[in-house]
Amino acid sequence: MPDYSKYYIAGAFLSGVVLTVAYNRRMSVASSDHKSQDASKQQHKLLSKLSKINDLETLKKTLVELESSIAKGEGDADIKEGIEGCIGNTPLIRIKSLSEYTGCDILVKAEFLNGAGNSPKDRVALSIIEMAEERGLLAPHSGDTVYEGTVGSTGISLAAICRARGYKAHICMPNDMAIEKSDILLKLGAEVERVKPAPIVDQKQFVNLARTRATEHTASTDKPGRGLFADQFETEANWRAHFTGTGPEIYEQTGGSLDAFVSGAGTGGTISGVALFLKSRLPDVKIVLADPPGSGLFNRVKYGVMFDPKEKEGTRRRHQVDTIVEGIGINRVTHNFDVGRELIDDAIRVNDDQATSMARWLVEHDGIFVGSSSAVNCVAATKLAKQLGPGHRIVTLLCDSGARHLSKFWAQTKPVGGAENDVSLEQILSV
Repeated sequence: MPDYSKYYIAGAFLSGVVLTVAYNRRMSVASSDHKSQDASKQQHKLLSKLSKINDLETLKKTLVELESSIAKGEGDADIKEGIEGCIGNTPLIRIKSLSEYTGCDILVKAEFLNGAGNSPKDRVALSIIEMAEERGLLAPHSGDTVYEGTVGSTGISLAAICRARGYKAHICMPNDMAIEKSDILLKLGAEVERVKPAPIVDQKQFVNLARTRATEHTASTDKPGRGLFADQFETEANWRAHFTGTGPEIYEQTGGSLDAFVSGAGTGGTISGVALFLKSRLPDVKIVLADPPGSGLFNRVKYGVMFDPKEKEGTRRRHQVDTIVEGIGINRVTHNFDVGRELIDDAIRVNDDQATSMARWLVEHDGIFVGSSSAVNCVAATKLAKQLGPGHRIVTLLCDSGARHLSKFWAQTKPVGGAENDVSLEQILSV
């Protein structure tokens, strides 16, 4: 019998033991019908978790933890272990106004409800740190420091999880990002370097600088511990976090019934990881990139070339992406994007006016207050719904709260609650 089969059978047996213990403990406090339903749901949850694991070592580790939970009597509890336990399993929400307008189910995964840094980057940050720990590259409370170049969200997630696990964080970021992000990082105890935006070929570019700082730390005799460069754009830990987490969650929450997944790409880890999982279960599902102005990914997907008109010399306002949208859009193909590139079926361009108008629409009609990349995702999902026609189901992501975008993205947005009916979805999509 293959090793995988042995461990899955052991997992099924252990989950049954856990639930039997839980069942017996609840005998005196619940009706038999409720006990049976609860046990069935918990068993499905445990087995579903096991079935998502594709790495044998991770499967073994999970079974050891499951066995340990029996000994501790944890089978009947839903208590999270630290802030890391609040990462993943975010709810899937139907956006009523967009669904009613298009005749499609437009569903959003509320990634801003991840518990550490409040974005999908929590998944990536935890995956990076756990992989480093397994490889012996990080030791708690030793002075070991995680270095990363980020426009904000990955840094916030890393800073929070580093604090929870006994490490320090050093974040390099462009100085034209919303100031709220660096303020949050400082409150989390991270060291922050805001640097002038520069192309990736420049060694002072924020990602390259973070790599350099990590190397300098490790070589230093004055600093305790080592420096670890998180390398979110290239590390396998990025797309794998979504292949084993976000993708399976979407599949399970929709009951395997969806027609398309829409996402922007910065590192590319989210769209690649989700695409790899969903396409393995649903070969006909459409994977669609949502891309802001100035990013070359749109043309890379549509036409096979990495070029945008704003790349023309002298036409750009800044070096990375010519837009007020933060967190998505890039002008190089990262490893994480390349992993799933062939699975991306189409791309939709979303401009700044559409993004700001959609952000305002979501507040006024659905009470949803999100940041720039989430607004781009929702515009692209709505455009795709109109292309596909009524009766389809489309899933996208709400990445983070608008509270991180007040000084930049939301500063460009018209006041909420202005003149009645002064914006419509038809206008938003046609801008």
